[in-house]
Amino acid sequence: MDNQLLGAAAENQAAAYLKKKGYQILKQNYRYLKAEVDLIAQLGNTVVIVEVKARASDYFGRPESAVTPKKIKLLVLAANQFIQEYTAEVEVRFDIIAMTYSKRKWTLKHIEAAFYSFEG
Repeated sequence: MDNQLLGAAAENQAAAYLKKKGYQILKQNYRYLKAEVDLIAQLGNTVVIVEVKARASDYFGRPESAVTPKKIKLLVLAANQFIQEYTAEVEVRFDIIAMTYSKRKWTLKHIEAAFYSFEG
């Protein structure tokens, strides 16, 4: 499976997982300037910004290790824009869903509150 297909399949798997856990998917592939948020979901009074990382194996490291400080900065930028557009008063949380596809099977790891925004 090529990287683009792997990424898209992982995002769909992650969205299905979140829905099963009671989250409402607000946006998929939300873009703002150079930033893209894979999934924006809501659970209760919390909007969850979700970065989905997928790998065909963990040979080159765990998927979640690919969330760099630069990527976090872009996620925060896009999240701030989305929250400004969103009218409800909500808490914001940043999660990572790490997906590995091996032997025709997905393994999913949900890291809640993976990092925090220190931007005002």
